[in-house]
Parts: sequence; structure tokens; C-alpha cells
Amino acid sequence: MPPRLVWQALSLLLLAVVWHGAALVAPAATLPPPLEVGRALVVAVTQGDLLRHLGVTLARVGAAFVLSLSLGTALGVALGRMPLLDRILDGWVVFFLNLPALVTAILCFVWFGLGEAAALAAVAVNKIPSVVVTVREGARALDPGYDAVALAYRFGWRKSLVHVVLPQLAPYLMAAARSGLALIWKIVLVVELLGRSDGIGFKLHVFFQNFDVTGILAYSLAFIVVVQAIELAVLAPLDRMTRAWRG
Repeated sequence: MPPRLVWQALSLLLLAVVWHGAALVAPAATLPPPLEVGRALVVAVTQGDLLRHLGVTLARVGAAFVLSLSLGTALGVALGRMPLLDRILDGWVVFFLNLPALVTAILCFVWFGLGEAAALAAVAVNKIPSVVVTVREGARALDPGYDAVALAYRFGWRKSLVHVVLPQLAPYLMAAARSGLALIWKIVLVVELLGRSDGIGFKLHVFFQNFDVTGILAYSLAFIVVVQAIELAVLAPLDRMTRAWRG
């Protein structure tokens, strides 16, 4: 096992120990111990509806992730390569970058109804500006020498994009993707809590109404584990490939 994973495992074990110690002195209804939450998680997986709600939330996260990264990358490259357009839209980027996710979700549900499209729009509007900012910096840092080579060999825009622009943007795209995954699932939970009838966020709202802290922690833990698995199995290997290419 890589040393980084060993340290992460030890860190999580320490967290569990601290959690257990805090549960011993806190009221049982306020902070259940890790083993009780673990048992509730097993029951929710084997006998409850956790997997269904988890699948719904993951589908929303995936759709919002692809939408935000695609639109944010296209706009970020455009702003980084076109100074006039950047000056015109910079205020827009700053405005939406500072718009709270809660406000966006409420407005989307009020304007477009409690539908799936409104939920995805609320998530995308909150995430796209941060992707734009990251990719824009990468587009500004592109080496003009490569552009000259592409022009001399008449690459065309498609070939230039694939062989010149995207390889240089890869580290910035990875940064946007990793931060995006961490942010998008949190926004999705807020959107589900406010206006959906399924998903992890919806279940957390139900548990909150019943003051079921064990259920809140169990469902939250399940989703955190899945997102961390995506990070380790997909994003981390892609990041290493990007670094190796640059090396």
C-alpha cells in the first residue's frame, strides 16, 4: 500500500477514536458512537433504501459535473484567449462566483419549478464560474510558441485543440475536476434537501425532521465513502498521468 494511503488510513482511525471518545461524554441522541452508525449503515444498505437514493444522487452529481466542466472549460478557454471578451464578462464571473448556492437553488425552483432540470441548473450555475476561473488562468499561460508551430503546420482548430491546447491545460482541468467533484456533491445535497423527493439530500432532510442523528451520519458517511472511492480510482490516476506527461 502506498505510504499516502497508509497515513490516510491512520488519520481516519484517529478520527474514529476521537469520535468514539466524544460520543462517550455527549448525549446518545446527539452524537452516536461510530459502531452504532456503522450498524445503521449496514442495515440501510441491506434492508433500506440507501442504495436507491445514493444512485439518484450520484446520477445528479455526474450530470452536473459533466455539464459544469464542459461549459466552464469552453468559457474559460475563450476568456483566456480573448482579452476583450474577458474584460466584458469578468464582472459576470465574479458575480456568479459569489452567488450563494442556496440562493441559486431557491431561484431556480421558483422560476422553473421543482423539476430535474431546475436542480441541475442550480448546481451548474454555482460550479461553472469556479471552472472558468481555473481554466482561464491556464489559457492565459499557454505557450505562444506552440501556437506558432500549429499555425505553420496548418493544424486547423480541431487538431490544435487536441494536440496543442488541451495537453497544456491538463493540470488546470484536473484541478477544476477535483475541486468540482468536492463542491458539486455538496451543492446537489442542498438542492435535493430543498426541492427533490429522492436522493441523499432528501433523506437527510427527513432524518433532520425526526432528529435522527444516526441516520444523518450513516447516509452522509456512505456518500463520502463513494466520492472518496471515485477520487482514488479515477481522478487520482488521471492526475498522475497528467504529471507524468508533463515530466
